[in-house]
Amino acid sequence: MVVSTIPIYHGRIGTVEFSSFTRQVLGGRWFSLFASFLVMTSAGAFYLYSHFSKDIKETLQCDQTTLNKIGFYKDIGSNIDIFSVLLVEISPSWVLLVICSAVNFIGYFKIWQGVVGQIVQPSVEYFCFYIAMGGNSQILANSVVLVTCVRNFPERRGVILGLLKGFLGLGAAVLSQIYLAIYGHDTKSLILFIAWFPSLITLIFAFSIKEVKIVKHPHEFRVFIQFLCITLILAMFIIVLTIIQRIVQFDQSAHIIVMIAIMGLLILPLFIAIREEMVHWNLNKMTKFEKCQTSASIISYSSSTLQHSRNSDLSNIFNKPERGDDYTILQGFFSIDMLLICLTMSIGIGSSLTAMDNLGQIGESQGYSAESINAIVTIISIFNFLGRIFSGFVSEILLEQYKFPRPLMLTLTLLVSCIGYLLVAFPFNNSLYIASILIGFAFGSQVLLDITVISEIFGLKHYAIFYNIAQLSCPIGTYVLNVLVAGKLYDKEVKTWIDSSEYKCHGEQCYKDSFTILTGMSLLGAAISLILVKRTREFYRGDIYRKFREDMDSLREEVELYSLDVRQKEDESVHVHKEVTIFKK
Repeated sequence: MVVSTIPIYHGRIGTVEFSSFTRQVLGGRWFSLFASFLVMTSAGAFYLYSHFSKDIKETLQCDQTTLNKIGFYKDIGSNIDIFSVLLVEISPSWVLLVICSAVNFIGYFKIWQGVVGQIVQPSVEYFCFYIAMGGNSQILANSVVLVTCVRNFPERRGVILGLLKGFLGLGAAVLSQIYLAIYGHDTKSLILFIAWFPSLITLIFAFSIKEVKIVKHPHEFRVFIQFLCITLILAMFIIVLTIIQRIVQFDQSAHIIVMIAIMGLLILPLFIAIREEMVHWNLNKMTKFEKCQTSASIISYSSSTLQHSRNSDLSNIFNKPERGDDYTILQGFFSIDMLLICLTMSIGIGSSLTAMDNLGQIGESQGYSAESINAIVTIISIFNFLGRIFSGFVSEILLEQYKFPRPLMLTLTLLVSCIGYLLVAFPFNNSLYIASILIGFAFGSQVLLDITVISEIFGLKHYAIFYNIAQLSCPIGTYVLNVLVAGKLYDKEVKTWIDSSEYKCHGEQCYKDSFTILTGMSLLGAAISLILVKRTREFYRGDIYRKFREDMDSLREEVELYSLDVRQKEDESVHVHKEVTIFKK
């Protein structure tokens, strides 16, 4: 594992200094990033819908179209973020996170009450309303965490978004293991777990996730590589665990041991955060560094302020700034680039969510066992995570070294998803495992690339609002493809069976037509993304993060002086020690 090359001060820390250092750690951007990892992991409960959707279906005794309608409301809640749009510009992040915690608990707790019979004859509308409320907590956590962290680490936004979205994608697999340790295999209790556990995590760290004054770090990418190593170890651990659980039946004590191991891996980033805050704490003792930091902050924020004031006039709606500068809300809303991004997200993410929401029924119709379906859900969660991590880090490297545009990588991921859909439409033995890998990887990559491109083209001033504008397009695609296409065609196949009272379809024909349509739609999305590639080609050929790197060279000089000074002091200390030893002899 690569370690930071900035030296750490080796002097003794007194009680007062320790207290000061503790406050800095808890109030620093690295601890804020660690807290963000945990909140995003807990928000991954959103992707566990396919685990308990059959309980809702059995409670309502409904057909697949009705169940997909409920899933559509889940997607509406997870893509329309009313709270953050109204409050993000005027309220601190902790207010939104407290709301997020409350909304999540109420939504999923009421669903649990409906499923276990505490609510007498719950209606379809009852589940639609509360699943939308529960889903809304996910997009609310996303908005707060992503915007805060991107502003704290603006020059590495592809990497930071990849890590955050990676933890979100991995969350379902992590939470499913914790739930097994607490409740066993009772899927109705899973709903109760989703109600209280993510709400508790969000509430604990609500005051830690906040914008912190940017302190330039010359080796930030190396630190992110260390975070990446930890997340990859966690992902590999869960993959191996999933394979073992298919072969060996785990008892409750084994599940508890697994939960402890997973929690240990989740806490590891905290030690990196403490180390980096120690580096910052030492550097803060340098007068020249503090001046450099203040200068950098003034330059960064003053340029944003000037840009904002220049673009605030309504007459400039169609007189847009250069890509990468801060767009006003109306300039971004009426941008052709935004239209292309929204169309791509509606088709690409809508298709992927359709596949993921129906994964349980797909496995059931193709004859997979309950254990195999659970393994497939875990696999798609793992590769959802890997897709986000891969697209974040690899796209950052390709962009920096070869000027490879992110929209072109988006096109490639849409083509990868087409292969996954075809494997569902035309299955063979165990092909659903391969399909889940491709669909999960492509979905994770799409999500990360879309939100990163938005931040790069339209700037960070109104990033939360632009992010939510783009997210609004996802429910449209999900409704058309999931409810009107997949649901209707599934029910059509159910009616061909002699005994259709179970509302179940068996055989590969159940999803053949719908996933053939998904393949065609994804090809259309790839074609639309190519238009965006052409429009932004010149922008990605330049240095899109230039204004965030203006003072990096001067900072490196300060760090080198600091390193030299520390080494000289250490050499002097060693020399004095030798002289004292000789004198004693």
